[in-house]
Amino acid sequence: MAETWVNSAERIGADLHLQLDVAGSGGRRAALIGALREAVRSGRLTPGTRLPPYRSLAADLGVARNTVAEAYAELIAEGWLTARQGSGTRVAERAEPLGARARVPKKAPPRARGARHDLRQGTPDASSFPRTAWLASYRRALQQAPNEAFGPGDPAGRVELRHALAEYLARARGVRTEPGRIVICSGFAHALRLLFPAVLRGPLAVESYGLGFHRELLAAASVRTVPLPLDEDGAQVGELGRERAVLLTPAHQFPTGGPLHPERRAAVIDWARARGGVILEDDYDGEFRYDRKPVGAVQGLDPERVIHIGSVSKSLSPALRLGWMVLPERYVDAVLAVKGEREAWAGVPDQLALADFIVSGSYDRHVRRMRQRYRGRRDRLVAALAARAPHIEVTGVAAGLHAVLRLPPGTERSAVKAAVWQGVALDGLGEFRHREAVMPAPDGLVVGYATPAEHAYGAALEALCGVLPPG
Repeated sequence: MAETWVNSAERIGADLHLQLDVAGSGGRRAALIGALREAVRSGRLTPGTRLPPYRSLAADLGVARNTVAEAYAELIAEGWLTARQGSGTRVAERAEPLGARARVPKKAPPRARGARHDLRQGTPDASSFPRTAWLASYRRALQQAPNEAFGPGDPAGRVELRHALAEYLARARGVRTEPGRIVICSGFAHALRLLFPAVLRGPLAVESYGLGFHRELLAAASVRTVPLPLDEDGAQVGELGRERAVLLTPAHQFPTGGPLHPERRAAVIDWARARGGVILEDDYDGEFRYDRKPVGAVQGLDPERVIHIGSVSKSLSPALRLGWMVLPERYVDAVLAVKGEREAWAGVPDQLALADFIVSGSYDRHVRRMRQRYRGRRDRLVAALAARAPHIEVTGVAAGLHAVLRLPPGTERSAVKAAVWQGVALDGLGEFRHREAVMPAPDGLVVGYATPAEHAYGAALEALCGVLPPG
């Protein structure tokens, strides 16, 4: 069948140039239906757009008028189009184009616009990415990779990376595993998407403070989250009820800081064994502890009751999109079934490069170097606040890439507004609070000290001190 195109701009709108490809082996009616669906999905036909009358479109396409009428009727029945007498056939308002939310973002929060000083939590110093060492690992990995590495990827991840991670996590984080129980993913959010609701079901207990993005992702998967109170010893796991799973940040509670107390680590393992439950361990910055050795992973206490999740987003760069899940044996096949027959997320060359980066010792050297640098950043922050704002308590600074500044009651909102006006990007502590949390809600600021480049850090601290409420 010959390929037929139509430009219906004069009928659909002066600014819209629509081309419909009705070529194909399935008949012109099926081809027209497919072309119209794709035009709506891609956003070329936006909700509310009026389509050409049957006769006009049929003439343009060189098809029978009944072909167009039947295509319209089927798309109306499916909900793609609507038809009302006197207003013609239009794209349904609910027929949202594919990726429309991504192309038309919500109004950006004030802290994301025009900030001169970036003190947001969660990102490392991008200027410190080890380009030379990474390039060397990338070259070695490509040169040594077998030919089959450049075929369809294994959904479990490259075996080289899984072997490297098994050794590294055992040595550095106290994780007990083997390569066959590690599944590579693109980060923590991807891990949650793979685990819920196909693998894990029912309500999930979470800490009363955490990333709202993760809670929204779980809500989108119809997973109800139940907040656990926090205190200086971490999550109050004794409050766990009938939930069958709990998500914790035991090495360094996010964002309030501090490790989960040893007694509570033992208690949550006992709970999981008694309830047949599972613990999701978010080890988001476990390598960065400054005042003593890093706190080991909870997973080491019971590998069959803990899903250990990590990534390189804090240690190397979030741009790499590489993470991992260390799974109890009973979940491996189920997670791989959800992921699919081929690797669709984490690029194989990056996986091979990371494997070499770990095995060669470059990863350890980079982490040690960044641990020293971030400790220096932490110390400068604490010293600046002691000199300029001694009434502000600084907490959560024994580890990680951020600190929490405790503010006088009722001052958090005004401090965040002042930061916006002064071009300082940071977060209020309340932004991380679960909406159903019942524990006290202290005022505070979450300040990341890793993001600014070294030459800009001093000015960022000066600006920060200038927006804090007076004592």
